Amino acid sequence: MSLNLAEKQSVVAEVAKVAASAHAVVASEYRGLSVTRLTALRVMARKNGVYLRVVKNTLARRALQGTDFECLQDSLVGPLILAFSQEDPGSAARVLKDFIKEPGNDKLIVKALAIGSRVLPATELDRLANMPTKEQAISLLLACLRAPLDKLARTLNEVPGKLVRTLEAIRRQQAAA
Repeated sequence: MSLNLAEKQSVVAEVAKVAASAHAVVASEYRGLSVTRLTALRVMARKNGVYLRVVKNTLARRALQGTDFECLQDSLVGPLILAFSQEDPGSAARVLKDFIKEPGNDKLIVKALAIGSRVLPATELDRLANMPTKEQAISLLLACLRAPLDKLARTLNEVPGKLVRTLEAIRRQQAAA
């Protein structure tokens, strides 16, 4: 069933709004997947803050114009589903990677990725999926900031400990003599 002009304009506006606020996008070919598998993918995406949309390529090209993902224009070929990462850059890649791992879902083929205004080849899916989430990045930063303080505290604590051990060794030596 084809869309009328108003419906097409609303689809373009919706996708453009999502693309403007997204961190990354993954374009995947879904040819050969059943409706139940696509529904399962949509459920996984919703749980992980990923916006999934099947859009005609001409409408997707219009929606992506003027956004960071305009670089994907040449990659929009064939039946594609676009996955936009809303919360962190790697969320869409993680969802699709986990979905592809499940038996029977190997027909979903990643065609292109974009983060910022850079297009990445489909082989970079694992690298993008392994990016830390916001909470993980903050915890890594705090661990790096805390490490010198922990080392200083251990060093300062070692001085009196070494003195006590030395005095104890002298006491044992005198007691033995």
